[in-house]
Amino acid sequence: MSFSALRRSPWFALAALTITFSVGFVDRQILNLLVQPIKADFGLSDLEISLLQGAAFSIAYLVMSPVFGRWVDVSGRRRILLGCIAVWSVFTAACGFTRSFGALFAARSGVGAAEAGLTPSSWSLLSDLFDEKRLARALSIYNMGPYIGSGLALLLGGVVIEWATRADLSAVPVIGALAPWQITFVIVSALGLVCIAMVAAMREPPRGAADPGQTDSPPPLTLGEALSILWAHRGFYGYFYIGMALAIIPIYAFPAWLPTVAIRQYGVSIGQVGMTYGLLTLVGGSLGVLTGPTLGRWLARAGYPDANMRLGVISALAVFACCAALLMRSGYEMVLAIGGIISFCYSIPTAMAATALQVVTPNRMRGLASSLYIVLVTLMGLGIAPVTVAFLTDKVFRDELRVGDSLGIVCAVSALLSCGALWLSLKAYRRLILDPIRLA
Repeated sequence: MSFSALRRSPWFALAALTITFSVGFVDRQILNLLVQPIKADFGLSDLEISLLQGAAFSIAYLVMSPVFGRWVDVSGRRRILLGCIAVWSVFTAACGFTRSFGALFAARSGVGAAEAGLTPSSWSLLSDLFDEKRLARALSIYNMGPYIGSGLALLLGGVVIEWATRADLSAVPVIGALAPWQITFVIVSALGLVCIAMVAAMREPPRGAADPGQTDSPPPLTLGEALSILWAHRGFYGYFYIGMALAIIPIYAFPAWLPTVAIRQYGVSIGQVGMTYGLLTLVGGSLGVLTGPTLGRWLARAGYPDANMRLGVISALAVFACCAALLMRSGYEMVLAIGGIISFCYSIPTAMAATALQVVTPNRMRGLASSLYIVLVTLMGLGIAPVTVAFLTDKVFRDELRVGDSLGIVCAVSALLSCGALWLSLKAYRRLILDPIRLA
């Protein structure tokens, strides 16, 4: 296959977007492994650390997501994506040169603002590259990104910080004066160059190219028209957004705090927990997201046309069971086992939920619908999850060794509430499958 033909292949585009999503998650999650050294250097509390994990990233992400969502619907998606990668990579490197809580907060905000354009652009591109039959599988591959990225953040971060701690870098220009955790940020930021090269090589498909009978370039909807459609079908969109926002809490809370549980309660080194839990997150999450479409097909063949959404209900119940087990933990090995199992369980519905949203949403408003989804899941996942766990630990239990109890309680409650909301969305989702939204 010639390079020109490869560039036109939807599978090349899928590979480029998946790698970019993975690297984006490395950049946003690497801080989770560096909690203890950052806390020690800056003299921070768990609550302040949680603001760096959550609020610093999520506030900027939330503000920019609707902007990018609307921009994606009316402008070139590949160009948007290239600009976002360049900006978030620069700010990740900047995290490594900060010397105060405020500067690190600002750099994390820059990463969050730029990453807000990633998923709306990618989902919109994939929906035009793959037809409905292949979209679930394509999105399941793409949605391996968070689990690959979270795993790599722990694995790569563990290796780099161990190396930086042992190596004598004092004579190296620029980075020689940095602490090991700062060097980790700088090295990780270089991964953005790979993403820029791959996205620059892919070609952007015409809008609606995968939708039978649609013109290549239909006119965009006005913002008011798109919002009125979402409101008219709030029986699905409302419960879907709420249910998935609650379901995302464990996906962010576990990688944010489970390494700290192992380090504080069982005396495990940063490098060891990074490599072991990182590998479990990568394998468990990837297997879960790839298993989702297979389980969805089984449910569909069993007579459930709402299989895409029903999987979310089943997954939430499994996550609840894992959280209950965490509250009864008896050792480091058990904590690791729970971490691996829950990575599999909470990743199962992610691709199927994304597919459900794309399937029932018309092409010309997918960017907006996706960005609203991203706003809510980011608010809960990054803005609420880390802070709530830290609040219980600092203010309720008043014992940093009980961070595992805080983690289990927060995620168990969110899983049960998610199960209820997604169950309520099923009827409206089935109705939209039978009677799709029609645009003038």
